[in-house]
Amino acid sequence: MDPSEVRARAADLPREPGTYRFLTDSGTVLYVGKAVDLRDRVRSYTDPRSERIRRMVERATDLDVAVTDTETQALLLEANLIKRHQPRYNVRLKDDKSYPLVQLTAHDRPRIEITRDPDDDATVYGPFTDKGRVETVVKALRETYGLRGCSDHKYANRDRPCLDYEVGLCTAPCTGEIGREAYTEDVVSVRRFFEGETGVLADPIGREMERAAQAEAFERAANLRDRLEAVEAFHGEGGEAVSAGGSDRERAVDVLGATVEGDEATVARLHAADGQLVERERHTLAAPDGDGGETRIGAVFAAFVPQYYAERELPDAILLSERPDDPELDAWLAAEGVDLRVPGAGREAKLVDLALKNARRGVGARGDEGAALAEALGLDTPVERIEGFDVSHAQGSAVVGSDVTFVDGSPEKSDYRRRKLEERNDDYANMRALVRWRAERAVEGRDDRPDPDLLLIDGGDGQLGAARDALAETGWDRPAIALAKEEELVVTASGTYDWDDDAPHLHLCQRVRDEAHRFAVQYHQSLRDDVSTALDDVPGVGPETRRRLLRRFGSVENVRDADPDQLRQVDGVGEKTAETIASRL
Repeated sequence: MDPSEVRARAADLPREPGTYRFLTDSGTVLYVGKAVDLRDRVRSYTDPRSERIRRMVERATDLDVAVTDTETQALLLEANLIKRHQPRYNVRLKDDKSYPLVQLTAHDRPRIEITRDPDDDATVYGPFTDKGRVETVVKALRETYGLRGCSDHKYANRDRPCLDYEVGLCTAPCTGEIGREAYTEDVVSVRRFFEGETGVLADPIGREMERAAQAEAFERAANLRDRLEAVEAFHGEGGEAVSAGGSDRERAVDVLGATVEGDEATVARLHAADGQLVERERHTLAAPDGDGGETRIGAVFAAFVPQYYAERELPDAILLSERPDDPELDAWLAAEGVDLRVPGAGREAKLVDLALKNARRGVGARGDEGAALAEALGLDTPVERIEGFDVSHAQGSAVVGSDVTFVDGSPEKSDYRRRKLEERNDDYANMRALVRWRAERAVEGRDDRPDPDLLLIDGGDGQLGAARDALAETGWDRPAIALAKEEELVVTASGTYDWDDDAPHLHLCQRVRDEAHRFAVQYHQSLRDDVSTALDDVPGVGPETRRRLLRRFGSVENVRDADPDQLRQVDGVGEKTAETIASRL
């Protein structure tokens, strides 16, 4: 849109509060804004205040407005539209993914899972600082008490238990293998553990470790020892109790600190409940336009607060280093009974300083990764958007592919895609088919996502060659690299890179690769759980023996790799059955 067209559009708008959206021909939302007076605000875009906004206006071909009754309604509608559409030219909030939580859902048969986005009605524990330790403890809890970890879709309407039951991770309440009262007792035990009763889990693990040692199963005893150490250290990682200030009536206080570096801003949020600091997190945003650090910090808070709290419970007070220059925001918080204040001294000011220190730890890191990756690969443009690809299958069955998206170093889960592939035990052909599917959709305009700056393939030279063949066949001109797990070598069309272990651009590639692998395996397992295993067709192997085999070896593939002597160590497997298993698999 040129200035004259913007001026003409503005002349037809009402002098009322509301929101406006700049759009492209295809309906893509480029920018969302709010206004006390829609006509005056839109008219200001005839002379944009920054080069970034000028480019946005030039790209836009349409304008859409929504009138509201009050300025506060416009503020909240703007926040919701930004969260829904994620416009490229807005200041967009991207959650920092540092601190996982554990939730027990509110179902009749509760599910236990690690999450960063808990259900509203769930019982939530955390956040925790060591994700690996949390995963170890949750797996130990499931092996001890059998709580389900499956989705509602997988849980509903089953007529036989899934593999989690077979390998001892779940007691299968879905098919009535355990009664409601017994399952509830197990849930209570898990709650007791998270509430601080370590022995609820440590004692059973200790007894199992002693039995394994007495049976001279030393490898299992060592694994149980390591697990026991993780369990016993678990309740020590929650962090120190910190006095959070605030008056007696303020049971919940949020403390915000913000920093700006270049085009990126970071907001650190500390949350205090009943005077104790209980939660810490960081969020990244595109830095707002403005001159001078202080002005931009105020704009960061003005963008962050409505987006973050629009769908969350507001605290009694918000402490920050600078008051946002936004009367509509002030009016909304005042109407909701939230005290917004900038402390000058005392313990509240020290908390704001602590939030600033947390913010400074995160600013610029993700942007630097993308720039460093582009430089290391010799690309002409920055790497902001990466798509990662992986394939998962079991000896050619239940073959699936994953296509995950990272933007500015963070997962963009709304842009994740997955696909069933032809059943064949050929990793190269599977990868070629997966990338060809994505490329054809892009070339034909059937994919609603922007083209990525880089494709990252989970694998080595063979997988990369298959992906590049698919790109050449379809004419989709996108750079592609591969990252294999064994030696963490980055493979490109021109050669192989062995970057330092602490290189930020390597860390970015590893995150994308690992997420593509996780997403593919998750989908594969969801399909595999719905089909019978190869053990069902082996004479002499009934349901109980199959369950013992899978518990002992973990998967059908591991059973296939086991020798007859190892198979005979499983209860119910004699010499004849062991030979039958070995021959049939």
